Amino acid sequence: MPKTKTIVIALLAILCLASIAAPTKQRRRPVRKARAQDTRVYLVHADLLHFDQMKNPDATILNGKVHFTHRGARLYCDSAYFYEASNSFEAFGHVRMYQGDTLSLLSDYAYYDGNEQMARARYNVILKHRKTTLYTDSLDFDRLYDNAYFFEGGKMIDGATTLTSDWGEYNTKSKMSVFNYDVKMKSPKFYLTTDTLYYDTRLSMAHIVGPSDITSGESHIYSEQGYYDTKNDRARLMNRSILTNGGKMLVGDSVYYDSKEGVSQAFRHVVYVDSLNKNKLTGNYGEYYENTGYALCTDSAVAIDYSQGDSLFMHADTFKVVTFNIETDSVYRKIHAFHHVRAYRTDVQAVCDSLVYNSQDSCMTMYYDPIVWNNNQQLVGDKIEVFLRDSVIDRAHIIGNCFSIQQLRTDTTCYNQVSSKEMFAFFVDGNIHEARAKDNVLIGYYFEEGDSIPIIYNYQETTELRMFLKDRKLQRVWTPKTSGTMYPLNQIPANRKRLPGFMWYDGVRPLNRDDIFHWRSKHE
Repeated sequence: MPKTKTIVIALLAILCLASIAAPTKQRRRPVRKARAQDTRVYLVHADLLHFDQMKNPDATILNGKVHFTHRGARLYCDSAYFYEASNSFEAFGHVRMYQGDTLSLLSDYAYYDGNEQMARARYNVILKHRKTTLYTDSLDFDRLYDNAYFFEGGKMIDGATTLTSDWGEYNTKSKMSVFNYDVKMKSPKFYLTTDTLYYDTRLSMAHIVGPSDITSGESHIYSEQGYYDTKNDRARLMNRSILTNGGKMLVGDSVYYDSKEGVSQAFRHVVYVDSLNKNKLTGNYGEYYENTGYALCTDSAVAIDYSQGDSLFMHADTFKVVTFNIETDSVYRKIHAFHHVRAYRTDVQAVCDSLVYNSQDSCMTMYYDPIVWNNNQQLVGDKIEVFLRDSVIDRAHIIGNCFSIQQLRTDTTCYNQVSSKEMFAFFVDGNIHEARAKDNVLIGYYFEEGDSIPIIYNYQETTELRMFLKDRKLQRVWTPKTSGTMYPLNQIPANRKRLPGFMWYDGVRPLNRDDIFHWRSKHE
């Protein structure tokens, strides 16, 4: 065997032994670079393809069932100019673009730029995305950011809701839309007009960001900031929004309204006005239920009645309205005021713990330590009932531990007094013309002469007393059998000058409309 061949065989043997003895090493695969996504617009099909140097030298002219594709989108039309150099085309006639199974764009004409992924559709444009359809004549669809822009008037239909505006945009990814200028939103239950509106088609939620009017049945809402759930007919409004319904108005820093349930809630600086009955309710929280007629107001709550010209201001911890037999001819309401009730009008003031007004008999009942003042007169009892006629006092009934006190104007240390178990007062045109006291009647009365100067004090005990007045002046007094004594002013016994139970609660009396918030108990 030649020497060279022997050397080659030996080397091969050594290499084989080495490969058996050496540990096996895993072969490293080459790293494959990610292939760049194809950005070219591809022509898939056309019945006819030709060039026209005179008409459009830069374009390939396509006719008949033209079909393009670009990055997952399929585009069809009757004819097209294909600008391969600029990666774009113009489409004419029955233009359709489909992206996945949820989005389609139809128009009579479109220009598509593959580099910017922008479709500019014109004339009879229809954009459909899931259950949302947008109609317009001019729309730009940015596929890169999933935004559709219309700017020559548009109409969007989302379920039962229709929106129109001069221009706007819709994002197919977030399902958010923005409408600007002459915006109108309609549904079977409401109508909204505004200048700027954001609308989330995913949640059917409208976001109001400017002066807006919403009409729902007999209800009207004015708001400049808020949200309206068009699917559930619910509104959450801010910035002193106003809700009106049948002569009633509700205003608050924020207002919640559920049209289906007929529920309204208002928060902070709440004002409720009933222009028909001429009364107002203010506080920091209020709620109203249209279907049941239930209402509540609390937190610095004040009821104001301005039906008589001179307004009556009443404060309580909470006001509550309960309606009975609603939507019938026998409907009536009960208004509850509790606790720490204080009322002020220039000619009358009152305090008590609780109060109830029943519209069925026009009776207002004061409970727990009621006190009423009229000019220089004070009236107390265990319970006081006041009956109204056409919002004017008609009669009053005082029950249990009744005590009427009149402070003399010329000598404020002297008081005319009547105490009994039960008292009545009768009014004509709001002025008292008769007063009655029954059972265990005690009377302490000053006779006056000249300039109303007291000269004699008359003390009497009887079973009944009737006093007749005219222009607030005593005309005559009637009593059955009575016993008593008349005293000169300097000889009045101490136990006669003040009847048993006498208390003058001038320190409890509300001084003005602001003083109704400062509770002072008669027991303090």
